[in-house]
Amino acid sequence: MTQNEKKKKQRTWIEWHPVGQRIVKTAAAVTLCLFFYMLRGYQGETMPAEAAITAIICMQPYVHGTRENALTRLSGTVIGAFWGFLFLLLMLFFPSLGKNLFVLYALMGVGTLITLHSTVLIRQSEASGLAAIVFVCVVIAYPDITNPMDQAFHRILDVLLGTAVALGVNAIRLPGVRQHQKAFFVRMKDLAPDQFAHLSAPVLFRLQALFQEEAKICLMSEHAPSFQTSQLGSTKLTLPMIVMDGAAIYDANDNEYLSTTTLDPASCRWLVKRLNTLHDSYFIYTVHQNRNCIFHHGQLTEPERTVYQHLKRSPYRYYLDDDHYSASDVVYIKIVTDREEAERVQRDLAPVLEKMKIRSVIRSQAGLEKGCSLYFYASHADMRHAQEHLVKLLRQKDENLEVRDMVPQRDYRTEHDAVQLLKKVYREYSPSVFSVWLKGRKKAGAAGGKQA
Repeated sequence: MTQNEKKKKQRTWIEWHPVGQRIVKTAAAVTLCLFFYMLRGYQGETMPAEAAITAIICMQPYVHGTRENALTRLSGTVIGAFWGFLFLLLMLFFPSLGKNLFVLYALMGVGTLITLHSTVLIRQSEASGLAAIVFVCVVIAYPDITNPMDQAFHRILDVLLGTAVALGVNAIRLPGVRQHQKAFFVRMKDLAPDQFAHLSAPVLFRLQALFQEEAKICLMSEHAPSFQTSQLGSTKLTLPMIVMDGAAIYDANDNEYLSTTTLDPASCRWLVKRLNTLHDSYFIYTVHQNRNCIFHHGQLTEPERTVYQHLKRSPYRYYLDDDHYSASDVVYIKIVTDREEAERVQRDLAPVLEKMKIRSVIRSQAGLEKGCSLYFYASHADMRHAQEHLVKLLRQKDENLEVRDMVPQRDYRTEHDAVQLLKKVYREYSPSVFSVWLKGRKKAGAAGGKQA
């Protein structure tokens, strides 16, 4: 990449990077703090910065976070101001201590230590850094301080002002513009650790809020729709779901499969014959008349029994212990075993799978510590094809539909990852009026540049 291309890429990134509500609110809170002191007659070098700094520190993306940060900030300020006041009193009673700068600064260091340790003793360790900062702000101007009480009081007043402004500004939500023309594709494995885990309360709350605000969200899963419908309960979805690793599109609101990509009947029969010689048992997943029916062949192995005992409780699927199924209804075939056995079967079938237009994939199996599952799908039954098909269906109603693949930078690790992902969806779905206006101005500028 040449230097000019790098500069052009950098300019493009800066040009299209959105201005978030937190940035706008923080700037507004700082401005209000400075205006307040201007009205009191402060200006220029005499303008107190403590209130503005407090507003910046306290401002959080949500009011709840700002409130918690504000309480921490306030407790740290009171502790720091208290020890600062005692330090200044000590200097007034023993002025000789402040005549030698080496001794003075050493005492300030000791005062900082005492301030930090006091927050631990009273179980306010999260405010320790703030308390130390306030202590230093109170005492750093010595020996130019004549009234210790006044100095400590004004520091507390500044912090109270900054905290109040931050809380007030953050309580005001900038009007958002809902982007109904956008469709967001979100993977279920980015919202929960595995197929058996329930969505955590914070994740479910944010997901339901997005659906209630009519955000177009398509949930994509490697598994059958029963996992998602049981987790979401009565939540009304705004788009059909992509399930079975892209082999089916399912409308959870109407309990209807909009499309299924089944195995070719001849390929299915061939695969079943080969599996009978390679493995003792397997599950055959079919969709017939909008029913997900699972047929089991052979005797249940111990790993299969563990998974089966959990899955059979679902009211959204039907388990059948027989082989009376139609080969034209088979969506995929699944083997539950250990990884070594799964890799052996996959390796033995690999030379012929491509010719039979079948793809295989091995995934870890939730509920089994060392187990995994080997899946067989039609070669063109995958997430990409399913997404393209669903987008075509959606664009029949809205030809201007925009598609957003919400794939995070890393796979699910903690609940925090899932919450952050849904926050990102919300920011894209309902950006502030200011951000939309800025984006419109940039587009108009770019169009004008092209015409020129």
